[in-house]
Amino acid sequence: MNRLITLQNDLVLRPACPADFPAILRLNAEWVHFTSALDEAALERLHELSPYHRVAMLDGDVVAFLLAMREGADYASPNYRWFDHRGGRFLYVDRVIVDASAQGRGVAKMMYDDLILFARECGADRIVAELDVEPPNLASARFHDGYGFLEVGTQLVAGGTKRVSLRELRTG
Repeated sequence: MNRLITLQNDLVLRPACPADFPAILRLNAEWVHFTSALDEAALERLHELSPYHRVAMLDGDVVAFLLAMREGADYASPNYRWFDHRGGRFLYVDRVIVDASAQGRGVAKMMYDDLILFARECGADRIVAELDVEPPNLASARFHDGYGFLEVGTQLVAGGTKRVSLRELRTG
């Protein structure tokens, strides 16, 4: 399950390691308006909780990452908890971020295709995620709609300042 995937000669997907953390933290900070803040200690904890944590490399630089965890994890995210309370075997996409310089190159698709294979290999029958609908993250909505993710609920988070669409994709 620790496969190395090359999409193009210069684009590679591989497991994340602590040496990647500065780049991951930079990417997260650049896109924090669509995700939540992350410091090194929190990233270390997420890395430990996540059986799927991959980075995409372009010309030797980290240009994207995806963190996903299984059901039953000791994770307090209200969105994760919503899915965990529903039960079943799943992979929860905690965050996926692609640097602006790498968007439009198929990086997110490569990562999600690999995540789907991983889910099937580890017995997860669905991949779950949330995306902002108030305020809207239209690019994420188009991407997840294109993959066939279906809305299974909504909830207010961040002290009522955000509404998220809770979505799932069956992997079987």
